[in-house]
This record gives sequence, structure tokens and C-alpha cells, in this order.
Amino acid sequence: MIRILLVDDHPVVRMGLKGMLDAEPDLTVVGEASSGAEGVEVALAERPDIVLMDLRMPGGDGVEATGRILAADPGIRVMVLTTYESDRDILRAIEAGASGYLLKDATPAELADAVRAAARGETVLAPSVASTLVRQVRAPAPPSLSARETEVLTLVASGLTNADIGKRLFISEATVKTHLLRVFNKLDVADRTAAVTTAMRHGIL
Repeated sequence: MIRILLVDDHPVVRMGLKGMLDAEPDLTVVGEASSGAEGVEVALAERPDIVLMDLRMPGGDGVEATGRILAADPGIRVMVLTTYESDRDILRAIEAGASGYLLKDATPAELADAVRAAARGETVLAPSVASTLVRQVRAPAPPSLSARETEVLTLVASGLTNADIGKRLFISEATVKTHLLRVFNKLDVADRTAAVTTAMRHGIL
């Protein structure tokens, strides 16, 4: 028997999931929680095989709760079940250790099979989520600047001249220019304004 904990802030959703899962001969819901924090408490008390975790809830989100549960008991499998499929949500959940990511439009059969697969140690992803992860992996990595290059570009963004930056960092103006040339090359830009704009777009600044 696969023991399941439901973590979702909507009682009607939990009721529907419980009825659906309990109807399966090898699945049983052993607990419910309405927030991330409560989910952590119930998970550590009940030690279920699978946690079906919503993402966005009052009292702590599902990603944070996932990380806390797995830190306390790595043997528990947490599977996200949500309506959200943004790139950020998906990546945060997977990075936190979630064993799967399903959307709430899954059919009862798909959900039951996903729970069984997760219990076997498999990773289960909705097709659209899998496509998002593949796209993220294939995307080129953002450029990487050294700490000094980032420092110089941050001062450029503040409106300082090369001479001012040199005085601020106790380096020569020529050294500032050298750092900026390296930044331009890494970011594939030709001037200071484009360097700052591109760095901000990539989250470097």
C-alpha cells in the first residue's frame, strides 16, 4: 500500500484527490495539510511514501516545504501537483528535490500511475513540464564575469567614468579599460551602455 499525504490549501481539491486516490486498491491517503508549514509537520509525523504538494499556498510555499521535508527525511518522495507551469516554478521545485511535477489537469488514471511511478523511485513530469526543462538545458548558459569585472561594470552602471572607477578601486584607468574590454567581449557588446543593459538582462547586475 502506497501511503500519500495531500498538501493543498483548497479543501475541495483535497477532498477530490482523496476520493480519487483512495478508490485505488494500492493507494491510501494518510494525511492532509493546508499550508507548506503544516505539510512539513504532517509529513514528519506520518512519514508517507509520497507527498502531493501544491506550490503556492499561504503559510509557506510548496518549494520551501519540499526542501524542508527532504532535508529531514530523504526517503519521502515529494511530487508537485499544481496549476502553475512557469519556468521559474518548475526549476525551483526540481532544484528543491521534487520527484515529479504534474499539473492539476491530469486525469485520475494519470495521477494514480504517476504516484506509483514516484513510489518506485522514478521521476514523473507532465509533458509540457518536460519540454520546458529540455528547453532550459539546451539554452546557452549566461555569460560569466569575474568578481572584479562585475564590480567595474556595477560602477559603470552607477554613471562613473573610467577615471572615477580607477580611483574608487585603487587601480589605474588603463586597468579599468582592460576589464571593460573583457566584459565587452564576454557579453558580445561594443559599448558601456550595451554592456550594462545586457548584464541586467542576464541577471548579472
